[in-house]
Amino acid sequence: MPTNKKMLTALRKLLYSDKDLKDTYQIERKMVNMTHPLVLKSLYKMWDHKVSVEDHEIPVRIFMPRKEGDYPLMIFFHGGGFVTGNIDSYSRVCTRMANMTNHMILSVDYRLAPEHPFPAGLEDCYAVVKEIIQSHYHFNQSPRPITLIGDSAGGNLAAAVSLLARDRGEFKVDRQILLYPATYSDHSDTSPYPSVKENGQDYLLTQKRMIDYIDLYVQDKRDLNNPYVAPVLAQDLTNQPETLIITAEYDLLRDEGEDYGKRLKEAGNEVEIYRLPDSIHGFIALMPLFPEVRACYKVINRFLNKGGSHES
Repeated sequence: MPTNKKMLTALRKLLYSDKDLKDTYQIERKMVNMTHPLVLKSLYKMWDHKVSVEDHEIPVRIFMPRKEGDYPLMIFFHGGGFVTGNIDSYSRVCTRMANMTNHMILSVDYRLAPEHPFPAGLEDCYAVVKEIIQSHYHFNQSPRPITLIGDSAGGNLAAAVSLLARDRGEFKVDRQILLYPATYSDHSDTSPYPSVKENGQDYLLTQKRMIDYIDLYVQDKRDLNNPYVAPVLAQDLTNQPETLIITAEYDLLRDEGEDYGKRLKEAGNEVEIYRLPDSIHGFIALMPLFPEVRACYKVINRFLNKGGSHES
C-alpha cells in the first residue's frame, strides 16, 4: 500500500475543501502556491521569458542543470486539473527535473480555466512549442530533439499538442512523456475504467474533484468527446511521437492513461507504459528521497537516453 491512508485523508482535507470547486478554485490556487513555495532564483539557473501570440503573452520559465553544458530540451506542462498550478508552484519540480535528467526544462504558464476554458490552455501550450521549434534564436543551437512532458492535466495537454501538431502539420514533436495523464473526460461511475471506482475516493485525487475540473475546463459539453480534450477518443492515433507513459498504481487516472498507451501502440507508434507500484497521483512533486520519485526518474532517464549521451 502507498502512504498511510489516514495521512492522505488529512492531507486531502487540508488542501482541498469538500465544497464545490466552482466556488473555491480561487482559494485553492492560493493554497497551491502556499504549499509549493517559489524556489529562490538566486540559488538555481533559471530565467523568465514570454512568448507573444496575437492578443496576449504566455510566460515561460527556463531551468538549467547545475553543470555548464549544452543540453537537450524538454517542454513541461504542469498539472492542476486545468484550473490550478503555475510556473511558480512547479518551480521546485522543474528545478529537480533539470538536474535529475540533465535536460533544459521550459515550463509553460498556460491560461487556466474557468476564466479561460478549453481550448485556451491547449492553444497556449501549442503556441509555445511552435515558437521554440520554429524559432531557433531562443537558443545557441537548434533545441532538437524536442520532448514534451506533463503531469496529470499537463500530460493531457502534452498528448493533445502532439495530436494537434500532426493535424495542423506545422511542426513535429519527437518524444512525449505523460505522467499519470488524464486522457478521458468522464470520471463518474459510468466511466469504463475500473481504477476510477477503485481509487476515486481514498486518495488525494478523487472522482468528485476530477469531475469538477472537467466541468470547469470544458464549457461546451460537446467538447467532452473532442480528442483534444480526451485523447483516448481520437479515431486516428497514427504518427505520434515516441511515447513514455508512467501511471500510479493507486490513481483513478491509471487505467485511462494505460489505455491511451495501448491505443497508441495499436496505431503503430513506439510506446512504453510503466505502472509505478505503491504510488499515488501527483508523486512527481515529492522529494527524491521518496522511492517512487527515484524510480520514476530512472524510467524517464532510460527513455531519454536511448541512443543518447546525456546520462544522469
